[in-house]
Amino acid sequence: MKSKDQPFKAGSHENVFPDLGHDAYKMQHKLPEPSVCPTCGAVYHEGRWQWATRPPGAHEVVCPACHRIADSEPAGYVYIEGDFATQHREELVHLLRHHEEQTRAEHALERIIAIEDEAGKTVVTTTGIHLARNLASALKAAFHGTLDLKYGKDENLLRAYWRR
Repeated sequence: MKSKDQPFKAGSHENVFPDLGHDAYKMQHKLPEPSVCPTCGAVYHEGRWQWATRPPGAHEVVCPACHRIADSEPAGYVYIEGDFATQHREELVHLLRHHEEQTRAEHALERIIAIEDEAGKTVVTTTGIHLARNLASALKAAFHGTLDLKYGKDENLLRAYWRR
């Protein structure tokens, strides 16, 4: 039996995300170290972007998250709908911001781009699919409701629909 055919097991991170296609915002080559993003100040060190003090003589390179934000190309969308969501919007947004803050401390490229109201629903856009999934899962865990996750075929994109 191939590992793709095996069911997800608690504690396992295999197959959490389906095989996603090419991500145009993922670095295609190793950057010179150290590098710093002139937009947000994140530092590329030891092969990853992280929050650190700007090293002297660092190369300036726009990080993938700032690149996505500048291009208005989110990787994740969380759609929040329903009467409960409308009545408790402030509480929901507080939860989302709290989860973003925790995630962003460890993963500099995972950020909320915007939280906007559109046609009776709240739409949260993110720089990464992992944050979008985590935000949607946090809503479901805290407030129940229904959650549907839709991954873009052949692209690095997640649309999460939470309703209550």
